[in-house]
Amino acid sequence: MAETTVQDSKGLLGRMIASRQLSSADAELLARVNPLAQSEEEILRWLAAEYGLGYTTLEDVEPDRQLLSLFPARILLKEELLPLQRVNGHVEVATSRLFATQGLDALKTLTGLNLKPILASTEAIQREIKKRLGVGADTIGTLDEEKGIQVLDENAEGNNLDEGAEDEASIIRFVNQVLKDAIELRASDVHLEPFEDEFRIRYRIDGELQEVPVPPQLKRFQPAIVSRVKILSHLNIAEKRLPQDGRIKVRIEDAEVDIRVSVIPMLHGEAVVMRLLRQNSTLRGLGQIGMNTREFEHFKHVLGLPHGIILVTGPTGSGKTSTLYTALNEINDAVRKIITVEDPVEYQLKGVNQIQVNEKSGLTFARGLRSILRHDPDVILIGEIRDAETAQIAVQASLTGHLVFSTLHTNDAPGALTRLVDMGVEPYLVASSLEAVLAQRLVRVLCPHCKQPDASTNAQHFKARLGIAADKVIYKSVGCRECRNTGFFGRHAIFEWMDSSEEIRQLILKSASTDQIRAAARRDGMTSLADDGWRLVAAGITTVEEVLSVTTAKEVERSEKNSSGPSVASIAVAG
Repeated sequence: MAETTVQDSKGLLGRMIASRQLSSADAELLARVNPLAQSEEEILRWLAAEYGLGYTTLEDVEPDRQLLSLFPARILLKEELLPLQRVNGHVEVATSRLFATQGLDALKTLTGLNLKPILASTEAIQREIKKRLGVGADTIGTLDEEKGIQVLDENAEGNNLDEGAEDEASIIRFVNQVLKDAIELRASDVHLEPFEDEFRIRYRIDGELQEVPVPPQLKRFQPAIVSRVKILSHLNIAEKRLPQDGRIKVRIEDAEVDIRVSVIPMLHGEAVVMRLLRQNSTLRGLGQIGMNTREFEHFKHVLGLPHGIILVTGPTGSGKTSTLYTALNEINDAVRKIITVEDPVEYQLKGVNQIQVNEKSGLTFARGLRSILRHDPDVILIGEIRDAETAQIAVQASLTGHLVFSTLHTNDAPGALTRLVDMGVEPYLVASSLEAVLAQRLVRVLCPHCKQPDASTNAQHFKARLGIAADKVIYKSVGCRECRNTGFFGRHAIFEWMDSSEEIRQLILKSASTDQIRAAARRDGMTSLADDGWRLVAAGITTVEEVLSVTTAKEVERSEKNSSGPSVASIAVAG
């Protein structure tokens, strides 16, 4: 049994032998004395005990920066070694490859220091090296070969990010590394920002911008990095005075990512923002998007309607398109023809006809919508209603027997009705065509690895104010390595569902205000975004502060108008 395990090159032991983390003899011994070892960490801990070495997770260790500067970054990066501290005349160096001694030997020769290996996991060492030396330090500082991301562009002669002149290799690999790092960290956007004395890189993860450590010498490579991004995006590298937009399509491992690139001249150079759209993301089912029972049942009902408009509203990045794709996926079958007009096409849905808007060539939402009505669709998805012409055509399409889905930028569900009227759509057309409006926001989900019960006085006030049972536990964010010390990992939607009841239709015909429409919707059972947020707080999914950060003061006031005592917002501020 042990022999089979050792010889299995695809198994954990086989991989660790190949990377010289483990010897064959140790693997055979381990398989006999501890056959249940399942992870790299368990095996490294066993090795440390076997050879009398230390083991560290690197979580509570703060590497000495002055000590770090004594060692060549090129060797540290290549051999994955991290000097930690001086102890009794020797320097402790974290490594995961106990039997790959060439790196330690090279450091001893170059520095003349006495080195002692301390075992740590590969992931922990890579994380700390990236934090100390900066993302892409190996590509800026060295020309070491590294597998690139394949660029999926049938019109380009080359198809690999690493193709280019030898003297540009480090820049090519740096951009490569930034993109891979962003994709692995689930970033939605990458920001490259020039300032007077630094070139800052930030990733937007779970809706929050997080600064990325970069090598200190990165500023002098700023023009070359921006030029590399422009080349990949098929933009004019000589034009540095005007904004430019382009796109890159890449594949990393099994993931296809469409990258929308925007370059804008700033005071100290050109800034770049890249929006990452994962093409082969797995869509969740309608029952998995986290709706409350009422909203879920109403949503399922409108999906079965033969015609009408269903709008999803919210700010940019609130998950509107993902919700609509989930809805389309639910009704996508052989008897319906579904056509979408989008900018950009974020997901590719099998069996759905999808049109990419191209403003430069004249293919706008309105023009695309007029054309697809001649293709006999049953269901139409309009990426966004941006102007009066698109709004008019969408209404006419719904009145001529089509089920129309679209998005709109409003603060809440009732505001969508008045927005359509403001766009120039006649109130009687809005009243007769609009079936439902779904407003949504995204709140960050507490990290399951580090969240802790909140037993503070403020937490008790929150529960009393929100009507949460006293024995219910609400949680606070803490922060750990799994969530990059943010306390959150992933996001969850909160919803506000409004049906077009007869009372609401009459109010639209009378050109009633948003507040009047909202009051009618509340009487009809609509819960506000804040109300839905408190549901997630009570379920231990998010925090009160997180709900407050994505809802307006008016929404919070409306959700607690029947309560007494200090408001939730005032409690949060006091806390």
